Amino acid sequence: MKTPMRLGLAIALAVGSVGLIGCATEPSGTEAKSNLVQDSNTTLQSFLRTDPSLRNVLDRSAGYAVFPSIGQGGVIIAGGAFGRGVVYDNSGRVLGYCAVRQANVGPQLGGQTYSEMLIFQNQDALNKFRSGTLSFTAAASAVALQAGAAANASFDNGVAVLTKSPSGLMAGAAIGGQQFSFDTMNRE
Repeated sequence: MKTPMRLGLAIALAVGSVGLIGCATEPSGTEAKSNLVQDSNTTLQSFLRTDPSLRNVLDRSAGYAVFPSIGQGGVIIAGGAFGRGVVYDNSGRVLGYCAVRQANVGPQLGGQTYSEMLIFQNQDALNKFRSGTLSFTAAASAVALQAGAAANASFDNGVAVLTKSPSGLMAGAAIGGQQFSFDTMNRE
């Protein structure tokens, strides 16, 4: 197989694998939904313990999304990431469920998991997220959470992104290729 064909095949596999991983935004079943909300609340508390300045940022925001676990992996030149989360308004009320998908092309090998939080600076940014029209610039990146990070986070299109790995040693993650979906919370 010629090199351009290999590259094309690798890109197609990466994009396809991200599309196949967890197609639904909303978890199926009451227990899965409850577990996701509980995991999101636990992750939020962990973020707040790591960076107490986050509370002031959240209080001034229109809302936020918490992804307790995003799995990311890649082999040779293609990879992807997927995670589910919960969207809250600034009072902490659950608005619905969300998912993030990302396809990566470039030298890579291995995998990791991390947590991510999107903070919506204003109602317009939250509305764009909920309608599926939110986008980041290609060079957008997340800030690795540490004490004081939230207070100094920059907003791109009204959204700041914070990440935290289980070890706390994750560098800023590229988010320019992330795609998000949102489903309103359906009561069962």
